[in-house]
Amino acid sequence: MQTTSLKRLWLALGLILVASFGTLGFLGREIHREAPPIPAAVVSAAGDVLYTKDDIQTGRQVYQSMGGQQVGSIWGHGAYLAPDWSADWLHREAVTLLQVWTERVYRAARFEDLTPGQQAVLKDRLKTEMRLNTYDPANGTITVSDDRAEAIARVAGHYVALFGNGAELAGLREDYAIANNAIPDQGRREKLAAFFQWAAWATTTERPGQDITYTANWPHEELVGNAPSTDNVVWSIASIVLLIAGIGALSWWHSARKEEPAPQAPAEDPLGGLAPTPSMKATAKYFWTVIALFGAQIFLGAVTAHYAVEGHDFYGIPLSDVLPYAVTRTWHTQLAVFWIATAWLATGLYLAPALSGHEPKFQKLGVDLLYGALVLVVVGSMAGEWLGVQQMFDLDTNFWIGHQGWEYVDLGRVWQIALFAGLMLWLALMGRALWPALRKPGDQQPLIVILFLSTIAIGLFYGAGLTWGKHTHLSMIEYWRWWVVHLWVEGFFEVFATAAVALLTVKLGLVRARTANHAVLFATVIFLTGGVLGTLHHLYFSGTTTGVIAVGAVFSALEVVPLALVGHEAFETYRLTKRALWVETYKWPILFFVAVAFWNLVGAGLFGFLINPPISLYYVQGLNLTATHGHAALFGVYGLLGIGLMLFCLRGLFPRQAWSDRPLAWAFWLLNGGLAMMVVMSLFPVGIVQAWASVSKGLWYARSAEVMQSDLVHTLVWLRVPGDIVFSAGAAVLAVFAAGLVLRSRRKRAPAAETPAVTAQPAE
Repeated sequence: MQTTSLKRLWLALGLILVASFGTLGFLGREIHREAPPIPAAVVSAAGDVLYTKDDIQTGRQVYQSMGGQQVGSIWGHGAYLAPDWSADWLHREAVTLLQVWTERVYRAARFEDLTPGQQAVLKDRLKTEMRLNTYDPANGTITVSDDRAEAIARVAGHYVALFGNGAELAGLREDYAIANNAIPDQGRREKLAAFFQWAAWATTTERPGQDITYTANWPHEELVGNAPSTDNVVWSIASIVLLIAGIGALSWWHSARKEEPAPQAPAEDPLGGLAPTPSMKATAKYFWTVIALFGAQIFLGAVTAHYAVEGHDFYGIPLSDVLPYAVTRTWHTQLAVFWIATAWLATGLYLAPALSGHEPKFQKLGVDLLYGALVLVVVGSMAGEWLGVQQMFDLDTNFWIGHQGWEYVDLGRVWQIALFAGLMLWLALMGRALWPALRKPGDQQPLIVILFLSTIAIGLFYGAGLTWGKHTHLSMIEYWRWWVVHLWVEGFFEVFATAAVALLTVKLGLVRARTANHAVLFATVIFLTGGVLGTLHHLYFSGTTTGVIAVGAVFSALEVVPLALVGHEAFETYRLTKRALWVETYKWPILFFVAVAFWNLVGAGLFGFLINPPISLYYVQGLNLTATHGHAALFGVYGLLGIGLMLFCLRGLFPRQAWSDRPLAWAFWLLNGGLAMMVVMSLFPVGIVQAWASVSKGLWYARSAEVMQSDLVHTLVWLRVPGDIVFSAGAAVLAVFAAGLVLRSRRKRAPAAETPAVTAQPAE
């Protein structure tokens, strides 16, 4: 019966993966076919060439070189300080065109001076002109009126000056945390303006034969008639209905199923006498690096947040001269992925020999080589990004070793390739160590198979970041980028972690292997049912078709369904600490897993679904509500999970006498409390202020200096400081614990007679 049930779950998982990736591939093809066209030229009615395709594509490279999506955003994806340049250009062009007509038609100085009737006439004319698609596929040109050409030229002048060194916009540059003379070359600045204009053109120009723009009427902009589409509203309602139905179905299933009683806990710690192999011991340096990178990320986060109030300074220190906002935010987001991934990779390398009882030849050498590769990627990519932002490279060189400008995937292509090679090495190391356990039948084999399959996925799916080139269409870059950010980081890493935690609890004798097999496989089926196609909720307004909105809305709702029972999961995890006296030694690693369940509900569930429905994201994409979700989910779920896994491994690498629970208790509560303070006191309130501004006036206003530099927002940003201090204290205590662990282990080694050493035992 058990075997039959497992076979059904394996079959369901296979069918779901085939159907999901088939659908994802089909929609990717549609995105490629229906992406906003990049014209051969933008010309005026008089025949003057405003921009060429080369200008637009080169302008995008210029944008990438200065930090790209770490300096404001395009189509909503990117940094939250500085404008969304596509929304900002759209508003400025609309206002400027109204002004041009005001001067030429009515001979007035300002649009505001016109009568309501005159204003209404010009606004109607504006909507018609801005939404009309004049792209000619025969010759690849976009034709604009002479008046609009003049408006475009005026707006372009603003951006050419903004990214230069003119004193007239010095204050605005500081508000945006953009360095003076960020792009020294005027020719580059002019091409940057061409890219911004094209990105804005896609947001206001209707698709052929349709009444929605290439970005599904995003962003909200009343002047040009951008409002939520019918598809947006209908599929938002459908997603909410499906969420309720899914939660109901899962609750019914949970209440109806029979839970197998927990096994009798062993009298002693089954892993208490486990002697780590040389390769297992070699993972220790990974964990010290995790703590170091975590500390660096916290400092960079504090600096990045502070730039929102001082612009170029850090408490009066002109830090931006050395570390501009584009660099600190790049490093902050990138290090989050690096240290969390390092913790999980090291956990895999530690667990593999312990599960199989097999230490392959030269395994330690491989672990050491992988560590060197990871250090090279971290240091090399960070150096390249700094040099790129400083405009030290030509545009082609910047792509290869500098700053690619795509949030979370900023590292240059050379470093991407090196990281992919490192992941392939990790996959090989995991495979050769796990192979005996994979071949040997036993109760734990299904869990080990899931662990290994997720290892393969982690190794291969980062390759999605290598699919685009220097001139790949922005819509396709966003498609593939979210394969990395969502499927790689949020998807298969989570499956890996779930299997790893389950194997640890099984090895400790706290959970039956059969129970864990079904639980993990069922959780994987449920999670990936929504998780794969849920990737599309990032792509609603990235120049994609309405099919993306429909599928993304439905399946992103299903992502939230499993979180309905997360309270039960947390309680059951907490009960593990009460199973036997010796389990107390694992209390804090287990409690970190309990915290993961809590933040999964709050960060991924509550804050995630707050922004996931298309109608919600229409107004809040690119605002601090996204940052609220990002902080609560990325650290609250993946970060705390990485720390919990790290502590489990350290527990096996060092003698029991060296362990100290007191600093871990402090670290646990300070980290969780600090994160809660950051979210509740600062990030979420700022997001609400911006959301109100976006709904009432438009995204351009929500991201404007008028809102972001207001007294209210400044106060809320300052209120992040207490949370930052508490959180930083938690990280410092964690570092103290790690240092103390090393020092105490050198003084207090367990006598051989007290805990007889045994070799790593294979899975049974």
